[in-house]
Amino acid sequence: MSPRRSYDQYCSAARALDVVGDRWTLLIVRELLAGPRRYTDLHADLPGVSTDVLASRLKDMERDGISTRRKLPPPGAAYVYELTPRGRQLLPVLQALGEWGQAELGERRPTDAVRAHWFALPLLRALRENGDGGEGLVEVRLEEGDFHLYVGAEDGPVYRDGPAPGEPDARLALDSGTCEAVARGELSVVDAVRGGRIEVTGEGTLAKALKES
Repeated sequence: MSPRRSYDQYCSAARALDVVGDRWTLLIVRELLAGPRRYTDLHADLPGVSTDVLASRLKDMERDGISTRRKLPPPGAAYVYELTPRGRQLLPVLQALGEWGQAELGERRPTDAVRAHWFALPLLRALRENGDGGEGLVEVRLEEGDFHLYVGAEDGPVYRDGPAPGEPDARLALDSGTCEAVARGELSVVDAVRGGRIEVTGEGTLAKALKES
């Protein structure tokens, strides 16, 4: 475990950066917002991070009360990492950082890695901003893969890979270009639905609100 470095400034922003300001830490939090993850899964979804750095960051996060490690019961018997309640409080921080960073996205570069679930937080923010459809489970179908969102979730995962575990309140089908435009803040979910760029199916409150928007 690396010794904690500090800015030694009596400022809440500086104190926060003492804990989460290291490279990769907030991206690990982004991954753990999907719920418990194995080390191998984290490493696979954080292209570019070395095994040593990932292990060090996870230990630091556990020391600082952001995440915990636990062993799954048999037959799994694997260790998983998950956010603590304090760690989950970083969701609005990541949302604000993502909104601020919209202008930096631009068009996808040939060297850019991408995972379908990296669009989960931008879409979650866009759904909250674009309507009063309430809360519920939303399944998202992209060319890169499927994931689902828990709109309005207070505890537990914010999103997960793969199709929804049950009948979702809404299903959204869209292409990569549309999803990237939403992530860049160039297109709202409502306008995308109106323009036929997002297909909405389902009978839940969220689906009906989007269809009627």
